[in-house]
Amino acid sequence: MNNLGTLYFFTGKMGAGKTTMSKQLTNEKNAVLLSEDEWLESLYPNKIKTIEDYQNLSKQIKPLIKKHVQNILCVGTDVVMDFPGNTKNQRRWLLNIANEINAYHKLIYINVDNQKCLEHLKIRQLEEPERNNFDTESTFNYLTSFFEEPKELEGLNIIEINSNDK
Repeated sequence: MNNLGTLYFFTGKMGAGKTTMSKQLTNEKNAVLLSEDEWLESLYPNKIKTIEDYQNLSKQIKPLIKKHVQNILCVGTDVVMDFPGNTKNQRRWLLNIANEINAYHKLIYINVDNQKCLEHLKIRQLEEPERNNFDTESTFNYLTSFFEEPKELEGLNIIEINSNDK
C-alpha cells in the first residue's frame, strides 16, 4: 500500500485563480502549501524586476524545492504547489517530483477565458498594489502566448474547472 502524500499542482492563465484555489485546497486537504512567489520573495527580496529575473531565480530554487516536496510526500503528507504548470516543460518538472517517488498527483486546470482573467488582474492590482508593475495586460498577453493546454498524453491526472463552474 502506498502511504505517500498526493501532489496537487495547477495550470491556468495568469489571473485564473490558481493561488486562491491553492489556498482553498490546502485547507480542504490539510496539506502543506508551497508558493513559488513566497519562496522567491523570501530568498531574493526585491530582485525580480523582469521575466528573465524570474526565470533565472526560479531555476535556482527548483532542485531544493523538488527534494523538499518529495520528503514531505514520503511521510504521507499532501502537498499543494502554487508553482506555474502552464507549459509542458513546467508540468513535466512538477510531474517528475511525484513520479520519481511513485506518489499520486492531480493537476488542476483552471480554464478561465482571457476577459475573466484580466478582470481578476484588475482586482488584484487594487488588493496588492506592489504587484502593479507585473500584473499588467501586456504581461498577461505575453505570458498567455506561451500557455499550453494540458493533455492526458502528458501522463497527467487532470481535473478541469471551467470558467462557467466558477
